[in-house]
Amino acid sequence: MRESKLFSSLLLLAVSAIWGGAFVSMKGTLERLDVNSFLTWRFLIATLLLIFIRPKVLKKFNRELILKGALVGFFLGGGYIFQSFGLTLTTVSNTGFITGLYVVITPLIAALVLKRNISGFEWFAVVLATVGLGLLSLNGFSFGLGEMLVLVSALFFALHIIGLGQWASSLDTYALTVLQLGTCALMAFIASTKSGFNAPPDSGVWWSIIYTALFATALAFIVQTWAQSFIRPTTVAVILAMEVVFAAAFGIWLLTEPLTIRIALGGILVIASMYLIIFLEQRKNQRAKISNG
Repeated sequence: MRESKLFSSLLLLAVSAIWGGAFVSMKGTLERLDVNSFLTWRFLIATLLLIFIRPKVLKKFNRELILKGALVGFFLGGGYIFQSFGLTLTTVSNTGFITGLYVVITPLIAALVLKRNISGFEWFAVVLATVGLGLLSLNGFSFGLGEMLVLVSALFFALHIIGLGQWASSLDTYALTVLQLGTCALMAFIASTKSGFNAPPDSGVWWSIIYTALFATALAFIVQTWAQSFIRPTTVAVILAMEVVFAAAFGIWLLTEPLTIRIALGGILVIASMYLIIFLEQRKNQRAKISNG
């Protein structure tokens, strides 16, 4: 079990790297295709691909899986949609920081609603990650309707992590992934009808959609769903916050964006928080092994 948790943590770190790389892939894409149409294509292709690979997965759909899978899919879809609407009314940096606040909201929900015990050490790691996210993302800050919508998206992302933490271990990983991604595709399509659902205008947009559908969606959410059957939601939230660090690193490497002291310090703090939270997880595993042995 200890090895499984460490392996799961490393896979989640890989997921955060894939999501960070998706920012580079999507740069310019959303200027040529509206966000909700992009999300619809992304989640639809990912869902159909997973069904094509394992068509028998549909036979595993039962009442419990449909209810719980649709709910976590609703949380995930709500996160993306509110984030998208908020992004049209605020800056990219504000959106990145406020979205990252799911690192704080996740343990709050776990403590208040699920009565989970969150240690002082874990809260320290959460605060460290939040400060790091602020340094990485913010260059001036204001709070209006756009920021409020993004904050709602952070709440939805936190609920998605909590929901997977509650149910991933008792449900089939593959089937649960298919259902939540299908729910996201439906929600994004409904949201896109306001301004009109559009097809990708060129091959560059298609390649961006295919990359995000295959790696940042189908593969990434299978890994997250599976990993959350082993790892506490607070730990998951902190590890996934590394997405912002990877996005900054890829931007500096591939898009020649400037590396400043502020960005470097922010990245170091987020990385430190991740190491602290994984170290704490390992210590808990060792204590549990000693007490059981």
